[in-house]
Amino acid sequence: MDGVAPDIVGLAAALGIGLLIGMDRERSKGTGPHRQPGGLRTFALFALAGAIAAAVDNPWLTSAVVLSAAALASVAYHQSAESDPGLTTEIALVVTTLLGILAYRHPAVGAGLGVIVAIMLAARTRMHRFVLDQLNAQEVHDGLLLAAAALVVLPLMPDRAIDPLGAFNPRVIWLLAILVMTINAAGYVALRAFGAVVGLPLSGLAGGFVSSTATHGAMASRALAEPALLRPAIAGAALSSLATPIFMLIVLAVANQAVMVAMVLPMTLAGLGALGYGALFTLRAVQAPPPEQMQLGRPFRPRDALIFTATVSAVIFAAALLERLFGTTGALVGVAVAGFADTQAAGASAASLAAADKLSVQQAVVATLLAFSGNAAMKIVVSWVSGRAAFALRILPGQLAMVALAWLGWVLSSWKLFQ
Repeated sequence: MDGVAPDIVGLAAALGIGLLIGMDRERSKGTGPHRQPGGLRTFALFALAGAIAAAVDNPWLTSAVVLSAAALASVAYHQSAESDPGLTTEIALVVTTLLGILAYRHPAVGAGLGVIVAIMLAARTRMHRFVLDQLNAQEVHDGLLLAAAALVVLPLMPDRAIDPLGAFNPRVIWLLAILVMTINAAGYVALRAFGAVVGLPLSGLAGGFVSSTATHGAMASRALAEPALLRPAIAGAALSSLATPIFMLIVLAVANQAVMVAMVLPMTLAGLGALGYGALFTLRAVQAPPPEQMQLGRPFRPRDALIFTATVSAVIFAAALLERLFGTTGALVGVAVAGFADTQAAGASAASLAAADKLSVQQAVVATLLAFSGNAAMKIVVSWVSGRAAFALRILPGQLAMVALAWLGWVLSSWKLFQ
């Protein structure tokens, strides 16, 4: 804040954290001779003590304040262990002291973490009920597995190509695996919350803005595991493709507006094709009798995610090899084969090349449409690998319609441009 000394801001943030957490602990400590120690004033004072220790900037004083909080928490636990064996208040007191130190040095970070801690403490009943009554052991296991994949394994992956062709980036490939698991888990949550008819199409549409290809793999594996969900899973996959032309136009608007204008009609027609095909299968899912005693299975299967990423890796590597063989054709081949992995990135590359006068606008549009077509082929391959023929053959007409409509839009646009 302008005009306010940083010391005052830090001390105020620490005091606010202590009061906020202390209010929750005051409400939960009870009354009478068996009430728990540590309430509003205790938490506020320890948070303020931490901030003062940070202001003095003496490591011995800071250590003494934290040790004092730990000692008081230990004594309080021994006094109340028989009536309340929990450690929440005692741990919260130490954490509040540390947050007071942090808030003085970094007020915004400390205040944000303080609010999160207060929310966790206030929501204890709901959190306990959710974990104990609504989650089963498999869901907890898969949630921990997904967290480990995203927070432990992903940062360890090298963010560079490790093959001679420069095509295989381990971090990108592992991120795709995480996306598949996340989208599948989101579909599982949507199934529980809304049922198959509404849940899968909604989660598919949302997942398409993350990765339509990954969403196809996730929906295919869901349909393979539970055949009764075939139609809503196809609807979810088809609606995920609606995100591709929308996202493409947004990316092109940033990269090169001239290319974006030329792509409006092709992407609009392709989007209408995806919307119509997704709506058709959503309607079929609504009209079909609901599955009896539907088995939700598990949120996701790591094996399916690994098969998906292996398929994508193989296609990307083959595309890079083709690019090496057809290097004389230059940028067009590079953009076209890049579409197998990421249509939006390929479109942005083509638009950037057009902005740099290395491609004409029409050449950039053709390259983008080739990338769009290649990405549709990738979706079909992934659908076949993850969901077998029953899923892929039903996805095929929708993808063919999208590609045909996109090229039709290009023909119509080109014809109008040359009139």
